[in-house]
Amino acid sequence: MGKLEQEVLWHSHNRRKSLIVWGGWFALALLSVFCWQLMTKNTIWMFVSDAPEQAADLISRMFPPNWRYINQLYQALWDTLNIATLGTLLGVVLAIPVAFLAARNTTPSTAFVRPIALFIIAASRSINSLIWALLLVVILGPGILAGIIAIGLRSIGFVGKLLYEGIEEINSTSVEAVQATGASRFQIIDYAIIPQILPTFFSIAIFRWDINIRESTILGLVGAGGIGLFLSSSLNSLAWSQVTLIILVILATVVVSEALSAKVRNMLI
Repeated sequence: MGKLEQEVLWHSHNRRKSLIVWGGWFALALLSVFCWQLMTKNTIWMFVSDAPEQAADLISRMFPPNWRYINQLYQALWDTLNIATLGTLLGVVLAIPVAFLAARNTTPSTAFVRPIALFIIAASRSINSLIWALLLVVILGPGILAGIIAIGLRSIGFVGKLLYEGIEEINSTSVEAVQATGASRFQIIDYAIIPQILPTFFSIAIFRWDINIRESTILGLVGAGGIGLFLSSSLNSLAWSQVTLIILVILATVVVSEALSAKVRNMLI
């Protein structure tokens, strides 16, 4: 009882590490201030101060929606669904061989073939579907064909990346067992690899279709068909009540597609 008790304070870092952490936060704060000044350098704040009034005026012209205009959207909505579905199918078909060539355990050459497959995946993921559609409209002309191919090219990277990662994570024991029977390379893929990646494959394909529903709604802005074409026309003519209706139709389509894709995933997986 007569001994002096010393209070020991616990610190998660020593002094040097604490200085590094606080220095990092200070550098991040300086970078944020610099980026904010850079982004707002050419901003006309007089227009920004008037933004609430302009937004209120725009919303007043957008409501109520022009419900009579919906009769002209049925075919465009059907075209949008076709663009998303056929584009997803095209992307999945092209992504399957790319994924097998990119995976370390299935590629015929890690030095030559795999880098090419990875480049295809990276190139597809780097270019947005809207940019693909813009390029294809110039090459093929306006219409849903350009939209389908744009969605397909964009889907290759997404499906290919997730699929080849799934192939690399399979259980190697099954592969070794089939390989021990003297099976060929294609028989190993057919009997040992494909059964393991089928649930992942279906999940990826359905998830990508759900994403493509959203992306295909705006391809019409560059002439690639679908409901986006009517959205662009209504925006250009300042028909705000029609714009509201189109946005509501797109929202309903996305909600339904998301619920449908979730139900299908639960059934298949």
